[in-house]
Amino acid sequence: MSAPAAEIKAAGDGLLLDAGVWVASWSPEERYAEAARDLVVDTRRRAAALDLTLYEVANAIGARRRDPIGAAKACRSIELRCRKNLVRVDPALMEVTAELSVEHGLTAYDAAYVAVARRYDWQLVSTDVRDLVSKGLAVTPDAAV
Repeated sequence: MSAPAAEIKAAGDGLLLDAGVWVASWSPEERYAEAARDLVVDTRRRAAALDLTLYEVANAIGARRRDPIGAAKACRSIELRCRKNLVRVDPALMEVTAELSVEHGLTAYDAAYVAVARRYDWQLVSTDVRDLVSKGLAVTPDAAV
């Protein structure tokens, strides 16, 4: 379950892993597979995710790759790994998301990750070089390891 803002652990030292990182961690053929896997399994570092990450991962692994069992396992691993740092989208976050979307030319999905990373002072980690990393809004998994 995603946690309301009042229950999120203290900010500042967490890594907000976007859906691309989670998918890469399950897919050895992905560009950042090894680094993504390292981030996902390293429990010494706090990992966070958005509730929408579950939908994105289920879509990427379940619908696109036609692997519903893999998608379910991946989503369970996100919930277990992130525990109280699975952020639920709220109206205030959506306002900031809309502003960031316009400001940086992002989808609402990408802008939501940026908004959450800023809200909690977490480092956003993404495989989306074109839309997030190249704009200085995120770092790649290999840069975060």
